[in-house]
Amino acid sequence: MTILPQAALEDLLEMARQAAGRSYSPYSRFRVGAAIRLASGEVVTGTNVENVSYGLTVCAERSAVVRAVSQFGPDIRIDAVAIANLNGQPSPPCGACRQVLAEFIQHGAQVVFPTASGPRTMAFSELLPHGSDLKLK
Repeated sequence: MTILPQAALEDLLEMARQAAGRSYSPYSRFRVGAAIRLASGEVVTGTNVENVSYGLTVCAERSAVVRAVSQFGPDIRIDAVAIANLNGQPSPPCGACRQVLAEFIQHGAQVVFPTASGPRTMAFSELLPHGSDLKLK
């Protein structure tokens, strides 16, 4: 696991903002983007895709994880996650996205998202301290 310098996290956050610009959000108009940095150094982005049946909406973070697995396979590991939106609101991952990210997150991985006082960086373990972890033997 690599601890990224602040400049690299800011670059990742900018990639998330750019992904938010490709959001399909005609119902809420809440445009969200995510950028995940894999342990391999690759960066994969995703955006939210809404549906008139809100329960079928896919969040940006889950979109990025699915894309990463599709591109690089099921053994991906995530070093850092950036989430941004174009609505000027704080954007930490929702509970469902936290659990999906936990499936692939490296120990000590960083999460960055904008807040009213500027970007906030924290360890993923602070966001989901007791996530589900079922390992079949």
